[in-house]
Amino acid sequence: MKRELEIYVHIPFCVKKCDYCDFLSAPANEDVQEAYVERLIREIEEASALAAAYEVSTVFFGGGTPSILPARRIPRILEEIRKVFPLREDAEITIEANPGTMDGEKLHAWREAGVNRLSMGLQSADNRELRLLGRIHTWEEFLDNYRLARKAGFRNINVDLMSALPGQTCEDWVNTVEKVLVLHPEHISAYSLIIEEGTPFYGRYEGHPELLPTEDTDRRMYEDTRRILHEHGYERYEISNYARPGYECRHNLGYWNRTEYKGFGLGAASLLGRVRSVNQSDLKEYLAGNYSGEREDLSEQAVREEYFFLGLRKMEGVDPGPYRAHYKELLEKLQMQRLIEEKNGRICLTNRGIDVSNYVLAQFLDD
Repeated sequence: MKRELEIYVHIPFCVKKCDYCDFLSAPANEDVQEAYVERLIREIEEASALAAAYEVSTVFFGGGTPSILPARRIPRILEEIRKVFPLREDAEITIEANPGTMDGEKLHAWREAGVNRLSMGLQSADNRELRLLGRIHTWEEFLDNYRLARKAGFRNINVDLMSALPGQTCEDWVNTVEKVLVLHPEHISAYSLIIEEGTPFYGRYEGHPELLPTEDTDRRMYEDTRRILHEHGYERYEISNYARPGYECRHNLGYWNRTEYKGFGLGAASLLGRVRSVNQSDLKEYLAGNYSGEREDLSEQAVREEYFFLGLRKMEGVDPGPYRAHYKELLEKLQMQRLIEEKNGRICLTNRGIDVSNYVLAQFLDD
């Protein structure tokens, strides 16, 4: 029987790198983009020996900004994936798309090629905040692109939002959430800003906490998000993700459940059996056909740690069965601290545990 596999395709290009972004992405001219897509197709072709053992349940185009590519390129990549891998009839196929890089031609081409889920990077409905983040679009351009997507037939749309921005108040954040809710997207991802080393934001704000919302304000924004979205029919199924019933992101759920996945493209990660590997992150080397990067054979300890570290992000939690004995004392301690609870044989975070989730999850790292 074939095993389930998720596919991730990395498109490392963007119009302009945002000031907070530390992803493997950068601007590039059309010739470089074209050469990259051709090399990506070759990499997929060369995975045919692997494909025989699997059936693909999800495909996710991430970046960077996959929607920056010409209209014909995403369908061409999908065509190659279908040639090499058996896709389930109900496979979830997602593309990340940023406002300002989409148009009707691209949207229709993606739909005709089988893309059935769109993830739109809005971040904020406030133009001042968008400029602060270094985004290339306005709220009005997002609205225009969202309406084009609906017109093209997309019935499963996620909107990415970011809270705890410099100078942002709780009222500002609630305004963004409420403006998005008027559009009735099927899914909303709501993340707090993280100041990453090496980004312009790091140089600007690290060491200057007075320029950022306080911890209490950040927590209130999080609670406002949960409350408002629940009132509008969205349920939190992961720490930062909310969906209307039946629209949970299957690709992300697979990742948190440690479903096997194969990554294609620059710096893309794979998990096959107990082997984790990461592709080459040097663009020149990748274009020359040198895909391979780091590889790690996961120990039993690493698998056990990931099982909890990833699985506890889900609101339904995890079945501790395989590792209950190993973590017996820790589970008892965290329950005494009211950070986790057991429901129907599954361990999950309490509301208090969610507030300090980084601390709780780190407890499962044996080192």
